[in-house]
Amino acid sequence: MKKNLSYREKLLELSKIYKIGEINSYIRNKKYLTTPQIEHILKKNKVPIPTEINKSLLEIQVKKISRPVYSTGNKISNFFGDIRSNTLKLVFKFFKSILDFLFSISKMFFNICSFISKTTINFLNGIYNISIEEKKANKILTGLIAFSFFSVVALGAFYNKDFFKQYAINDFLTEKFSGKTPEKKIKDQNFTKKEENQKKLSAPKEKPKKEKSLASVPKTKKKKEKKVDKEVSEFVLPNLNLKTETVLSLFKDVQYDLRRVRNEKRVKPIYFTQFPKDLDEIKDSRLKKETFIKIVLPLVVAENEKILDDRYKLKKILSRRSTSDKEKAWLRQKLREYKVKNSDMKELSDRMDIIPISIALAQAAKESGWGTSRFALEGNAIFGQWTWTGQGIEPLDKGKHEGHKILRFPILRASVKAYKNNLNTHRGYSDFRKKRASLRKRKKSIEGLSLTDTLDKYAKTGKEYTKILEQIIVQNSLEDFENVLLSNSVKRKELNL
Repeated sequence: MKKNLSYREKLLELSKIYKIGEINSYIRNKKYLTTPQIEHILKKNKVPIPTEINKSLLEIQVKKISRPVYSTGNKISNFFGDIRSNTLKLVFKFFKSILDFLFSISKMFFNICSFISKTTINFLNGIYNISIEEKKANKILTGLIAFSFFSVVALGAFYNKDFFKQYAINDFLTEKFSGKTPEKKIKDQNFTKKEENQKKLSAPKEKPKKEKSLASVPKTKKKKEKKVDKEVSEFVLPNLNLKTETVLSLFKDVQYDLRRVRNEKRVKPIYFTQFPKDLDEIKDSRLKKETFIKIVLPLVVAENEKILDDRYKLKKILSRRSTSDKEKAWLRQKLREYKVKNSDMKELSDRMDIIPISIALAQAAKESGWGTSRFALEGNAIFGQWTWTGQGIEPLDKGKHEGHKILRFPILRASVKAYKNNLNTHRGYSDFRKKRASLRKRKKSIEGLSLTDTLDKYAKTGKEYTKILEQIIVQNSLEDFENVLLSNSVKRKELNL
């Protein structure tokens, strides 16, 4: 006998008969479609849908509904009758509690008044009868003045948190990148004329001077070396909800200028954990873009240098005849990280490579609206990566049948790292990796404008998206940042296998 099919199963059979590819692809990918969704797709493809209404089932449902109607009516009437009686009781109790409360407040008020009157009378009598000593009076007055002063300072600090934060961070940054602590600055400023005169008086004659100058040469060199170490030390800016005005003043204090970066090809390792929330309030579009680049550039350069270090290590291991257990464990980890099957070392070498800085900056600018989008500010999502399983932010313009979210990150650098892994592992960007490998093989520089045409699968708009990326790179001269390194990094030459 033929099995009685449900209405949904009949619709699925129709999709198979008429070869509706959209429904079949969903079934192959093990994605569940509801009956209305299947009906909608069949109607869209002009497939006739059978109308099945089981009358007997409807009659049973009507009977099931009509039976309890009478009993529920009785229950409702009883319920409202109970409400009337209960409301009267509640109103009576409410007014009684209010009267009791007012009576207790009035009693407490009279007690307080009597206490104040008694204490004032006793205090005045004490002043009249007791003669206060002069020393005690001075101590009391100084104590009151000191207390009032400190309370005013504390209130000022509480209401000017941002100012103190900015001041503290500026001092810390200048200490990190200029090599001078605030204490040293004060000492330099308070170097008086008396000390200079004393040095002049105590200074020896000409011959010992030469000996001193020769002896002091290595000392000065050591001091310079220490300064360089302080300049290149990494600094991760904590999550303090900094304002754009504070960020701009920080850049000014540490002399972070993009012209200098373009000329010297070096950038200071300052890592922001998030964008300023009021970045969009900058009216000057050029200043807004420069601020965005200054925040994102060190993060991109740092991730690229990390990849280059791994690439250098890989080439070094592959050039040897034998490998240690530690090196084998490292290789297994990298094969998993770059999703390479069958231990294919050539594929690993092709995937383990940098993303051009101009492309990374252009895509970050496009996907995050130069750091002002909701996804960038709420979830540190610079590159608009999608997720179906992880934690994400719901897009406002998402379609009814789209189940994706925008992937959320704890800090900005995590977003950059995920973006690099995406381009280096996803099958949609295999053309990008092949072209990059061919440039590497021919010993040509890996630049953004030569690889943008391979990223048409990053967005729905395809080739239009790649044209926009090229436009952003050219208009903002982002190709100037291609060979930029961190100020504490070492240049590594590509090893030949």
